[in-house]
Amino acid sequence: MSKYEVMFIVDADLEEDQKEGAVNFVKDVITGAAGEVEKVDIWGMRKLAYPIQKKNEGFYTVMEFTGPPDLPKELDRRLKISDNIVRHIIVNIDAK
Repeated sequence: MSKYEVMFIVDADLEEDQKEGAVNFVKDVITGAAGEVEKVDIWGMRKLAYPIQKKNEGFYTVMEFTGPPDLPKELDRRLKISDNIVRHIIVNIDAK
């Protein structure tokens, strides 16, 4: 099991329960693929460095998790097709 970190930006125009649902969606993808969420850090609303889809703000969340080597690829695929996630990045934090 490797240790990873995912940072994702949820669309700022969503309701609070939809933002919470997006965070739970990522948790469900990780746990559903035999991973384990270790830490969830919700940064909240932040101004974007540049406009994305004509939006200037986003709801930031950082999540640390462990999982098998194929989990980041599946998580990346699922986040790309999600309409609520604006941007994301997955980093392996084991390799230093």
